[in-house]
Amino acid sequence: MNLFKLSWKYLTFRPLSTGLNVLLLALGLAIITVLLLIQDQFEKKMTQDAAGIDLVVGAKGSPLQLILSSVYHVDFPTGNIPMNEAVRLSRSRLVKQTIPMALGDNYQGYRIVGTNHDYLSLYEVGFSSGKAWEEPFEVVLGAMVAEKSGLKLGDTFTGSHGISVGSHDHDHHDFRVVGVLEPKGNVVDRLVLTSIESVWYTHDEEESGEEEPTSETSEDQDTLAHDHEHQNEEVDLEEDDYENTEEDHENHDHDHDAKFHHPVAKSGFPATDQDREVTTLLVQYRSPMAAVQLPRMINSNTNMQAASPSFEMSRLFELLGVGIQVLEGLAFVLIAISGLGIFIALYNSLKERRYDLAVLRAIGASKFQLLILIFLEGISLTFLGALLGILLGHGFLSILAAQNEQGIAAGLQAWTFLSAELWIVIYALTVGVLASAIPAWSAYQTSIANQLTRK
Repeated sequence: MNLFKLSWKYLTFRPLSTGLNVLLLALGLAIITVLLLIQDQFEKKMTQDAAGIDLVVGAKGSPLQLILSSVYHVDFPTGNIPMNEAVRLSRSRLVKQTIPMALGDNYQGYRIVGTNHDYLSLYEVGFSSGKAWEEPFEVVLGAMVAEKSGLKLGDTFTGSHGISVGSHDHDHHDFRVVGVLEPKGNVVDRLVLTSIESVWYTHDEEESGEEEPTSETSEDQDTLAHDHEHQNEEVDLEEDDYENTEEDHENHDHDHDAKFHHPVAKSGFPATDQDREVTTLLVQYRSPMAAVQLPRMINSNTNMQAASPSFEMSRLFELLGVGIQVLEGLAFVLIAISGLGIFIALYNSLKERRYDLAVLRAIGASKFQLLILIFLEGISLTFLGALLGILLGHGFLSILAAQNEQGIAAGLQAWTFLSAELWIVIYALTVGVLASAIPAWSAYQTSIANQLTRK
């Protein structure tokens, strides 16, 4: 007697009831699967992206916002800080290394980050093609940016102001792709990296473009009329002035273009004689003593703000922990309801099948085989629910990652299976066994004589 085949026939005899119980259980297990995957991958990803960064320094504001915008690039920057103060901080005896960054622009939603080559060394990234930037407006693309945008070496594009799609374009000067990074599975994959000078010059062009006059004033028109009356007397002088003006414009254009071909800073801060700003600094401590002294010194004695990635992310996980517990509670409620539904379905079907069970006993089935038959039905239901729940969980995470290509969820690996998911299957099978216990015992006690006599 094939008990597996027989139990499956009984389950498929009532497809609506069976399908509803499986789906209800699957939804609860899917929530647990998603929480397991997100919790595991988020913690690893957060730790990986913040590796080597002891402190982040930026403008006053929310410390958590400073960390999210500067390390994980998922929030708005808190503002800019004067570069002379940043340089002064980098010379402190407590600081081993600082990596300046200039933020505030994007390309199709991917952040354009102005920095130096130390940022590449921090994340130990390699190149799949091309090289690092050496002149202003040369950029290196993260692997995800290159894949999604379709840009390749030698292509040009226009950046946009702000950190989201839909802002106005900086169309005075295009960026040129000189390198594409290898996939690393970290924050660098979704960034467009360039020099700090590129970000400065981009906004210089915007400001100079806004200051250009658009029309002649009435005073200019009067002057032209007056000059026209004395044209014959001053024609030679006007020609000389015109030539001098043309020469000045040519010299200005030459100086203006020359800075676009000047080598950029590959380490440290760019050299400049102007009052410039940067957005943030990534700091590495020289000694453990710096972890105690440096943040307090910056927050109390300067106009800047210091925030620790490890501390702020611990706070964030504590805040998210409440929501995770609520979702876990909801999942367990769904699983409990599903277990109750399986119990009711098996118990009700048992009442209708007592004669069939008696016939099975009459043709040679033992009490123990009837017991196993009912247990198999409950275990089969919960096993199907577990498989469907795990697949639904991974599928939902896949959709979530696809819908957030520029966010931190873009790096989630939806189809990575954890060993902890085996416990989901074990938990589901336990629910099946418990839900089947009473109906199985009732089947075990089935009396052949009573049931056949009643029929």
